[in-house]
Amino acid sequence: MAIDDDDLRARLAKLEALFRRAGTEGERAAAEAAIARVQDRLGKDNDAPASEMKFSFPDTWAVHLFVAICRKHGVKPYRYPRQRRTTVMVRASRQRFDREIWREFSDLHSELNIYFGETVNHLIRSAMKSDGDDSELEAAQLT
Repeated sequence: MAIDDDDLRARLAKLEALFRRAGTEGERAAAEAAIARVQDRLGKDNDAPASEMKFSFPDTWAVHLFVAICRKHGVKPYRYPRQRRTTVMVRASRQRFDREIWREFSDLHSELNIYFGETVNHLIRSAMKSDGDDSELEAAQLT
C-alpha cells in the first residue's frame, strides 16, 4: 500500500506523542525506533532528485488509468507539444515513483486487461454467436 508524505507526517506526529507519554523504557525505545524509520522514509523521498520520465502506452484506457493514479499520488502528468496522445511525461523521484505509482498502475492495468478480455469474449459469444477462436485460421496463399 502506498503512503504519501502527508500520511507519513501524520504517523510521525502520533509516534512523537506516544514517545512523550511512554510509561516504560521499552515503549520509549519502540516509539523512538518507529520515529527514526518514518523520518528515514520522509528523508529518502525528499533527498531523491526528481527526474523526467516518458511513458508510451498501447491504448487510451492505459493512459487514463496512469494519469488518474499519478494525480492521486500528487504527481502532475504532462505532454509536450506534438507528442502522441498515448505518451505521458512525469517528473518525480524514481524510487517513490516505482514504489507507489508504477506498482499500483501495473496491478490495476493487469486487472483492466483481464476485465476487457472477458467482456469482449462475452460480447462475441452472445452478440455474434461465435467463439472468435483464431487457432484454426488458414495461412494466406501468396501468388
